[in-house]
Amino acid sequence: MRTFLFICIASMLLSCGSKNQTVRISTEIGDITIEVYSDKAPITSANFLAYVDSGKYDNKSCFYRTVRMDNQPNNPVKIEVIQGGFYEDSLIEKYQFPVIKHETTKETGVLHKDGTISMARGPVGTASSEFFICIGDQPELDFDGKRNPDGQGFAAFGKVIKGMEIVYEIQKQKDENQYLVKPIKILSVKRTY
Repeated sequence: MRTFLFICIASMLLSCGSKNQTVRISTEIGDITIEVYSDKAPITSANFLAYVDSGKYDNKSCFYRTVRMDNQPNNPVKIEVIQGGFYEDSLIEKYQFPVIKHETTKETGVLHKDGTISMARGPVGTASSEFFICIGDQPELDFDGKRNPDGQGFAAFGKVIKGMEIVYEIQKQKDENQYLVKPIKILSVKRTY
């Protein structure tokens, strides 16, 4: 817990008064560069940067889920995203930091547009390590959206600025019930500033 608080405080101090951070997610099929909106979504950004700075995602995480229009037959509200993080319960238990306060899109103004990165969650206030990237605009993931029954949406905190072709490639990989048959390994996640 102390380590997590230290990393969060350090991440916030590094981001304070400076421009937004950029982060490169290096996967086995190519790189995705993200701009992290520390100015608009400080809590969610600090959480993600704490994972980045601690090296917890490096060689332990992957992109493991693809949600396309053709693989969600039972969802009345359809979305398109890829999801990454630790995936396996044993890794989540070992590497996950405590959950964070939910920052809605109503608070931050960061909407789920094409290329937006956001935190996955169950109930409100359960986001921690798992994240997703939007393919196309996904307004149903915003505050008041219908994808999550509680209407609180998800906590968006940045956007892909380079490497959307890698996101598209991950999205079209073979899946079974939205989970990739062969998850795409994340080799490292590093700040590029």
